[in-house]
Amino acid sequence: MVDTGCYFGLTGGVACGKSTVARMFEDLGAKIIDADRLAHELSRAPLPAYKEIVSRFGSEILDSYGEIDRRRLGSVVFADGEKLRQLSAILHPRIIERIEELAVSFHILAPHAVVLVDAALIYEAGIEKRFTKILVAWCRPEQQLERLMAKARVTREEAERRIAAQMPSEEKRRRADYVIGCSGSEEDTRAQVAALFPQLQRIVEAR
Repeated sequence: MVDTGCYFGLTGGVACGKSTVARMFEDLGAKIIDADRLAHELSRAPLPAYKEIVSRFGSEILDSYGEIDRRRLGSVVFADGEKLRQLSAILHPRIIERIEELAVSFHILAPHAVVLVDAALIYEAGIEKRFTKILVAWCRPEQQLERLMAKARVTREEAERRIAAQMPSEEKRRRADYVIGCSGSEEDTRAQVAALFPQLQRIVEAR
């Protein structure tokens, strides 16, 4: 593992508010590495991950332009734990490598910057020890389900399946170094982020 400096992991269950929290930290000056965006970039044609994914899951996951349709791919892998593990085996090593490259570049440009990796599957991928601290965005289970149904435009059954494919939010909450509650108002969440940001800055500066 390369020396990436000090960087933090931001995770949480799907539709629990993680991306909203990331934007709030970015507003305060944090450098954000979006793992989901990296997964999208790395799986575009004609990159190696694209070829592996299409070879593994078939051309039916492609859109009319020949790119991977993430909704179609999701309907396949979230219905089958083994297929989800196969997809993770293709993407996770590449995502981790790119995260570390970006973390290094951020710290070269701004040694005292708070670098935050927005990633849903930190615990599931077993990479939590790579981070200086782990932050978890959390909301009540019923809110998570409703938000996912609205966000992904899926049925309750499909939303429940996607939630079940991840580590339970309560377990992530238990393991976290810091928990940011996203069950209340956006102003309440923003106040928690604003209170935590100086603590992260002090950790970086002490390194």
